[in-house]
Amino acid sequence: MNINHMKAFLEVAKSGGFQLAADRLHITQSTVSARIKVLETQLGRQLFVRKREGCELTVAGRHFHRFAYAAVRAWEQARQEVALPEELNAVVTLGVQMNHWERIAPAWVETMQERAADVGTRVVADYSENLLADLSDGLIDLAMTYIPRQQAGLACELLMEDTLVLVSTTARKVTKHWQPDYVFVDWGAEFRAAHSLAYPETRAPRLSVGLSMIGLDYILKHGGSGYFSERTVEPLLEAGRLHLIEKAPTFQRPVYLLHPKEPIDAELLDLAKGALKDVVAIDMRQERKQTQ
Repeated sequence: MNINHMKAFLEVAKSGGFQLAADRLHITQSTVSARIKVLETQLGRQLFVRKREGCELTVAGRHFHRFAYAAVRAWEQARQEVALPEELNAVVTLGVQMNHWERIAPAWVETMQERAADVGTRVVADYSENLLADLSDGLIDLAMTYIPRQQAGLACELLMEDTLVLVSTTARKVTKHWQPDYVFVDWGAEFRAAHSLAYPETRAPRLSVGLSMIGLDYILKHGGSGYFSERTVEPLLEAGRLHLIEKAPTFQRPVYLLHPKEPIDAELLDLAKGALKDVVAIDMRQERKQTQ
């Protein structure tokens, strides 16, 4: 199958229309239609239901979508690695759960450059489910996630634990009732379940975010409260910009390291893992110093 045909398919699925897809790909609508027609002929299935207001995926189209996505991603990655400059011998890709991007990714890249100047580094920031899918498809080499996936071919180990604390821009005590300024940060399924047990009377918040830094920036600008990593808010607590809410329950948020059990380059993977574990260890030591 042609990669350009699959790119057209993915763009139509994303935009919901052939003309929109054509505009984004900078080709004509007839070219997009022709590429989709070739795919449908090769697969022997209709991929889209055409409607007056646009189009939507058929059942076959939905099944094909993940294969097309993986194929296009793999092709793009292959292009990057094959085109490596002469001074680089390999590339290693780390997937980082988005809430840990700021603290972990830059330090890991710097450590890798110090230890292996001939190895290129690539970092992908995403949510845990997407990182696991990329890892399974071979698009990344190792991943930090909130999900301890037990899967054939993948090794999983506990990397670190975050303590999530409830903070507010105003000093107050904890309450089980709904607070209009509460920002819900979604730290994953385990956190959602524990949060519901701890606050059974809480109504749906006005603002929910999947990325902690967005929630933190919001309450610092507009006031409010929310659950954040203790190590992230420690400097803000010391500066008096945030206050720890008294007697509020805390939550542990484990972070796992996953990678293939049989990697293509075991030595390179060990190097990347070692650098990551050292970065995490330094980060944890800095947190303990701040709390002492």
